Amino acid sequence: MPFSEVIVDSVRKPSFSIRIVITFLLIVFHGYTTPARADNNVYRNINIGAILDVESRIGKEVTTAVDLSVQKFNSNNSNNFKLHIHFKNSTGNPLQAVLAANELIEGNEVQAIMEVGTWQEAALVAEVGNKAQTPVLSFAGPAVMPPSRSRNWPFLLQIATNETEQIKCVADIISWFKWRKIIAIYEDEPYGGDSKVLSLLTESLQQFGSEIEYSLGLPPLSHLIDPKEALRDELTKLREKQSRVFVVLHSSLSLATHLFSEAKDVGLTGRDTVWILTESVASLLDTVNSSVISSIEGALGIKTYYPEENKAYQDFFMQFRRIFRSNYPDEDNSEPGIHALRAYDAMTTITNALEKLQNSNITSKALFDTISLSNFSGLSGKILFKKGVLLQNSTFTIINVVGKRYKELGYWSQGLGFSKERNDNDTDIYDDMVNWPGDIRRVPKGWAMPTYAKPMRIGIPGRTAFEKFVKVTDGPNNRYSGFCIDVFLAVHKILVQSYPLPYEFVPYNGTYNDLIDHVINKTFDAVVGDITILANRSKYVEFTQPLTESALSMVVPVKSEDSQKAWMFMKPFTLEMWIVTGAVFVYTMLVVWFLEHRSNPEFRGPFKYQLGTALWFTFSSIFFAHREKIQSNLTRMVVVVWFFVVFILTSSYTASLTSMLTVQKLQPNVTDIDWLKRSNSKVGCDSDSFINNYLINVLQFNEDNIRKVPSEYNYDGEFKNGSITAAFFELPYAKVFTNKYCTGYTAINPTYRFGGFGFVFQKGSPIAADASEAILTLSENGTLRKIEEDWLYPPSECSTSQTTIETESLSLQSFWGLYLISGATSTICFLLFCFHVLKNFRKYENQSDGSATPTEESVWIKTKKLAQYFHNGEIKIPDRNTAAVFAQRKADEWISPRWVYVSTSATPEHPHASPSTEIEMAQTSDDNL
Repeated sequence: MPFSEVIVDSVRKPSFSIRIVITFLLIVFHGYTTPARADNNVYRNINIGAILDVESRIGKEVTTAVDLSVQKFNSNNSNNFKLHIHFKNSTGNPLQAVLAANELIEGNEVQAIMEVGTWQEAALVAEVGNKAQTPVLSFAGPAVMPPSRSRNWPFLLQIATNETEQIKCVADIISWFKWRKIIAIYEDEPYGGDSKVLSLLTESLQQFGSEIEYSLGLPPLSHLIDPKEALRDELTKLREKQSRVFVVLHSSLSLATHLFSEAKDVGLTGRDTVWILTESVASLLDTVNSSVISSIEGALGIKTYYPEENKAYQDFFMQFRRIFRSNYPDEDNSEPGIHALRAYDAMTTITNALEKLQNSNITSKALFDTISLSNFSGLSGKILFKKGVLLQNSTFTIINVVGKRYKELGYWSQGLGFSKERNDNDTDIYDDMVNWPGDIRRVPKGWAMPTYAKPMRIGIPGRTAFEKFVKVTDGPNNRYSGFCIDVFLAVHKILVQSYPLPYEFVPYNGTYNDLIDHVINKTFDAVVGDITILANRSKYVEFTQPLTESALSMVVPVKSEDSQKAWMFMKPFTLEMWIVTGAVFVYTMLVVWFLEHRSNPEFRGPFKYQLGTALWFTFSSIFFAHREKIQSNLTRMVVVVWFFVVFILTSSYTASLTSMLTVQKLQPNVTDIDWLKRSNSKVGCDSDSFINNYLINVLQFNEDNIRKVPSEYNYDGEFKNGSITAAFFELPYAKVFTNKYCTGYTAINPTYRFGGFGFVFQKGSPIAADASEAILTLSENGTLRKIEEDWLYPPSECSTSQTTIETESLSLQSFWGLYLISGATSTICFLLFCFHVLKNFRKYENQSDGSATPTEESVWIKTKKLAQYFHNGEIKIPDRNTAAVFAQRKADEWISPRWVYVSTSATPEHPHASPSTEIEMAQTSDDNL
């Protein structure tokens, strides 16, 4: 017989091992078998099968837990059944498991089967169970639940949760500590299944920006002739990888112990390494000897949480330890694990179902249906099935290997994430609680960090177009200088405060793209230089924070604006400003004429004379050179506001014009990229820069019109001999070039922006993030600014040179409030004067109507009379009583004497005046309005 078989409650025992003998004696001692009940009813025998690797630790725990459950059930005299358990040894082989299932169903006529193995074994056994309609309780679940599970395996019940939550827990740990790349290690299954686990882990890591750098599948230990040598060869390959975060997805305990021992020997368990153990290994750490645990000191592990405080668990714990010690005295640890609890719960589902079916016909179908309705709190947690799957949200305990034991750090669950206590969401628990490999006090980098024996190789551009950024001076010991070198040295000074970072510069005389490729293929660990951050490069390497901003800038020769100085006097104001100023000027002139026309003789006479006087008065007031006397107070108010406007305008105009005439202005020959393309003009760019492809692919320049210039020293000659009309640089280069040739060239404002200059590291390198943080520190404390001043700022002769393309003229936006005040004042005074004229005209009409017969007049006649009244005006002539006083105050033009108003129609200039016109004496209050 190929399988060892143990039949409980039977004398027949093909295996006479010490374990079976002791188990049998205990069963007999506790009344495990009872030949008949007191009422002389015959017991109904129920056969249950179990397929497992009986020599493994899990097999031993499951056997003991099942024995306990059967003992408890058979000792209950109220039951009509007696359980008979048939154990079959699969040795971890799926084909052996299939053969065992057939033998249990056909030879032992079992009512249900417990499959304690991998998901591949469970799926194959479930196929056998489908044909016989025998329930199969699986202790394993798939990584991803197949959509057709219930249809493919209708008699399969899954007593364990899927691996999905466990994988998500691993991904959360990696994300929490910000590890970017990992190496997955697993025991290769002969019949596949690993790909789904790897795919699930890859998908979970991608959500946090991490990835699997390499996956290592190890064959089962039984397949290896020399396990030590085979594992050493595989682990040596891992030393060539950069990642030092190792995730053991699933493995047998025997393979894991060999793996940890060899990993320590090849140096993969030291400083800055991380080991994460999933439940397949972490749940069995209690069972291995201390030397194995000490080889992975500092590792993190995941164990399924189960309550240990309740009485049911305490009772089970005591009985389990007693029986386990008796059956397996060679085992150091006799405490039950999660597999023992699940085995006990699986048996409880079966015994509960049998109790419900005591008075019914027991069939495999009826037993399956009853088990599917199970709903109770077991030792491993809540037992409730839905479509054959256990509805249990797993909670994992996060453990940390310390010395020869391990400690519990906290918990993780799907809803809450990490927590220090169960049902809590305090996630700040791991920063200071973890004992890391190498006894370091910081989070490991999870990366192959440089050492003094193997320093970090940093590629340096051997030849650059602009030496202010990077310059290599050849010699026995090469000297490196430039803006980028000084920034790196400042960054390195900050990083070494946290961990050692030995390095060596390696000059490389290739293109920038070649330098990037050498980082990708791991020839260089990093590149320091004027490397532009681009999207297509970021897919393959890691960039730091930009050192400087970057954009496409066009540099062109400049010419002086001396040829345009003939019309320079017009430039202080914009065209709109000139037009509005003229409009306000004319409006003020008309209002002054209107207010002074009736009463001021200097504003009377022929129309041309009146217009000229008003125009001259307003214009001369700009220079405060007017000579005309003002009679009306309203006019004085208008003129005062106008003087204020004039003062502001003349001061602003003078200042702006002075600036334009005294400051040198340079005007570019070309300002339009489209003109360059239309005219097929030649343009230049750096021969090693990506700008060449950018001009062709993005800006659509003709490739024949692009001239590659090798060095910054060649551009001036290319411009002067007419080889190029414009040159395209990245913005930092344009600043350096225009600072050097500040009087001959200018840069057009950039419109196409790039990512800036940054240092390059290998993809996933944690040093890149630390360097980025250091660059931000340099920026905040002013160090980066000082380095820029030392290398990139213009020399003193260029610092005062003005190369602005166009000086802004003064616009209406700066003066509209002033114009509004002036216009509003003139308008108000105009309306007040109109009201006064209408009032006097009505008074004049009333006096005329009093000396003549009233007649009805049309509106047109009244309008004509009003216009005539306004046009004729009132000439102010001093009377005899005031003549002397007026003579004394002649110099004071702002003091008005008492006047005698004489209608102009009665003056010698109008000898044929109308009889109705008469002399009117005006009141003093009306004279000065």
